[in-house]
Amino acid sequence: MKKETDDKKYTTISIPTPLAEKIKKRIEGTGFTSLSSYVTYVLREVLSGIEEEEREEAFSKEDEEKVKERLRALGYLD
Repeated sequence: MKKETDDKKYTTISIPTPLAEKIKKRIEGTGFTSLSSYVTYVLREVLSGIEEEEREEAFSKEDEEKVKERLRALGYLD
């Protein structure tokens, strides 16, 4: 029985030709074997960074209550 994974499915995305040429020049002599592999790498890095920022920025209800208690103790909240 063959198992299909999402890693084996791909789509085509168009980018402007001048940008593609810049990327091709940039990856010369690197470990990237294609424009697609480099673009995939960059997008994964960007998304990973965004997801990490979102996790760090979120206050839990517990954190919010602690801040409110401190502000009350300092007389800033009633």
